[in-house]
Amino acid sequence: MTSLFDKHQLGRLELPNRVVMAPMTRVRAGAGGLATPAMATYYAQRATAGLIVSEGVQPSLIGQSNPGTPGLHTDEQVESWRPVTAAVHANGGRIFAQIMHGGRVSHPDTNGLQPAGPSAVPAVGEVFTPTGRQPAPMPRAMTTSEVPEHARSYGEAARRGVEAGFDGVELHGANGYLIQQFLSDNANLRTDQYGGAVANRIRFAVEAVAHTVDAIGAARTGIRLSPGATIWGVQENDVPALYTALLKELAPLDLAYLHLEVTTDEATLRTLRDLWPGTLIINPGPVLGPGQTRPSDADYWLQRGADLISFGRAFIANPDLVERLRTGLPLAPADESTYFEGGTHGYLTYPAYQHTAA
Repeated sequence: MTSLFDKHQLGRLELPNRVVMAPMTRVRAGAGGLATPAMATYYAQRATAGLIVSEGVQPSLIGQSNPGTPGLHTDEQVESWRPVTAAVHANGGRIFAQIMHGGRVSHPDTNGLQPAGPSAVPAVGEVFTPTGRQPAPMPRAMTTSEVPEHARSYGEAARRGVEAGFDGVELHGANGYLIQQFLSDNANLRTDQYGGAVANRIRFAVEAVAHTVDAIGAARTGIRLSPGATIWGVQENDVPALYTALLKELAPLDLAYLHLEVTTDEATLRTLRDLWPGTLIINPGPVLGPGQTRPSDADYWLQRGADLISFGRAFIANPDLVERLRTGLPLAPADESTYFEGGTHGYLTYPAYQHTAA
């Protein structure tokens, strides 16, 4: 029976266990989207994970969704990431950068630019800005000639990521950000080759992945998807047909992995597992709201075809999560009020398990 603590071959990487640290926005970057020494410590503390996937990293200034997030679109940003990846590798770890283009989920107060998405349809809800939450603004619709530039930005950021020492990248195609906006029925109202029929709505995702593969190779490229998720107001009316079509286009590219969130019914997820020939990471959730992935959730999905299991919140307060899971130690709770507050409190202040004498 497959265990969380079995090894797994992921492209060129041999993972010592099947525990993945899921990408989590922590808004601790410096001015100019630079990675910081605190970020190097944070990721190095968690290097016992089989694989770390970083927080979302914007591939361009217009792609920035939240204030305080890092980028991979300037030489200075590349230099700032090198100590981070070096620290993870020095501790024996492996790390992919998650490339995240926010699309319509942004605000001019964050990056000085009007958000751009598939169509002039605002996200639902309030977005983060430097002065607090504000209603999501009206985005401008990307022109047909402009869309390929945004697809290429994933590959350009991936190339910079490898230069910065990352072992690979994960395209963020989930949670209502740009790739899922193109997949959506209600955020994408286009009438050109990027909208309408399923074959057109998956085109942007396929092009973004293809550019990334061209830039750094398939063995260093993964993608995260959240089939049927309605975060930021996106809707997908026929999830099985949409994601079946997408995976049939992506499967021949021989990517490092597919990372699925449990955001649709199990029957659909198992169908997608059958369609995907390579490594599958499952993130059992919950995507939003309280709670953490439990060991029982991991075992459940490992026995249903997942190769790796990603844990998000559990890694925040448990830098030694792998060892706690291996030995059955209790998991420490995280202080949710510190998730996005900046600084090192609630970021670097969680210790490994403290054993006491009997």
